[in-house]
Amino acid sequence: MLIEIRETPFDPLAELSRYQAKPDLHGKAGALASFIGLMRDHNEGDQVSAMCLEHYPGMTEREIARIIDEAQVRWPLLDALVLHRVGEMLPADPIVLVAVWSSHRAAAFESCRYIMEALKSRAPFWKHETLTDRGRWVDRNTDGY
Repeated sequence: MLIEIRETPFDPLAELSRYQAKPDLHGKAGALASFIGLMRDHNEGDQVSAMCLEHYPGMTEREIARIIDEAQVRWPLLDALVLHRVGEMLPADPIVLVAVWSSHRAAAFESCRYIMEALKSRAPFWKHETLTDRGRWVDRNTDGY
């Protein structure tokens, strides 16, 4: 399992490929499910030109680890990867990569969604958006459906 909070941009597909090349994963997984979250240029009906994402170092990683532990109790996972961006971002920038490996697709799909939804609702991140005429802190996450 790997959890990283990064202040610099990352290429989710390159990171996924690099992580999957680990010898202890080679040939073991029958399924890989992943989710890549990108910054949108709009939110709540407003245009968003930039965003700053803040976190509480240490606390954020511990909460994500708890979420992954919960997923491992519910589904037979072989491994999990969560990379999350913090700092200044622009529209289309990758924000988050969640990936899980399992022997079977159902466990991979369901656990990936569980981790992502729990991360959005429980991990301590704070979002400040830059709009055309002002900035604002985001109180809540948008509905994921």
